[in-house]
Amino acid sequence: MSESKIDIILNSARQLMCSMADPGKDITVDMIAKNAGIGKGSIYYYFRSKDEIIDAVIERSYSTAISEYFDNIDKCSGTPEKIKTLFRSILREEFKDSSKNLIVSLHLKDDPLLHYKMMITAIRTISPILTKLLVEGAKDGSVHTDSPKESAEMIVAMLTFLLDNSFFPSDSESIYRKLRLYARVLETCLKAEKGSFDFLFTRSDDENIHPTLQAGQK
Repeated sequence: MSESKIDIILNSARQLMCSMADPGKDITVDMIAKNAGIGKGSIYYYFRSKDEIIDAVIERSYSTAISEYFDNIDKCSGTPEKIKTLFRSILREEFKDSSKNLIVSLHLKDDPLLHYKMMITAIRTISPILTKLLVEGAKDGSVHTDSPKESAEMIVAMLTFLLDNSFFPSDSESIYRKLRLYARVLETCLKAEKGSFDFLFTRSDDENIHPTLQAGQK
């Protein structure tokens, strides 16, 4: 199946955002059009501005992770497994290839506005799914929360913030300690079984949820 014109535009913008030293600020609609091999007028038929294109690229990156989650949800045996699958889908998409992946590329660059857009997009797209899982978990007793919507928003916001190396060191030992502590916080706040969130900092199926964790794992 051939790419749609929108996909061609977004793929072009994504390539530029991953390669530019200062993504977003230096990119122009002319550059996106040239890289895509299409006319500038074609871009304005679908998008009103460069910022709208960048927002769509970020949105699509998270949508890809969510699609992976839904592709695998039927294999899950219960709510804890579904929560694990959601987290792993998001973080695999976010960190699987630093040379090609938009989200990790932006994490490596100092642009507060883009970091903010990433966090808002994550909360908007992921929190509704996590909310439903927390409601389901409250019913089957695997988690406990009186405010699933607010809990989901805080969980997503906290994880996005913790993994943003524009605020924190990104060495493997630091990431390992943060995710291990984050897992314990989730266990406590959601009154979940001990070890329910250990998948955030341990190996599974011969892969790390974050590629720099191997050196930090015990």
